[in-house]
Amino acid sequence: MEFELSEVSEIVEKDAWEEKLEIELDKLTECQKSKNLDSCTKCELMFDCETREAYVKAVYESMNKGHSGGFEF
Repeated sequence: MEFELSEVSEIVEKDAWEEKLEIELDKLTECQKSKNLDSCTKCELMFDCETREAYVKAVYESMNKGHSGGFEF
C-alpha cells in the first residue's frame, strides 16, 4: 500500500492530536482517582482546574485537528 505525502502528513498529524488527547485523559483520570472521584462534576475545583482545562482543550483540538473554528455536530 502506498501513500501520497499529503496522506502521510495527515495520518501523522491525526496521531499527534489523538496522542495528546490520550495523555490529557490519563492525567484527568489520575486526578479523579487521587481524589476518589469518578467525575469532575463532583470536584469543588471543577471550574478552576488546570488538568480539566487541558483535557477539554485537547478534546477540542483533536476534533478540529488544531485548526480554529466552530464544530459541526
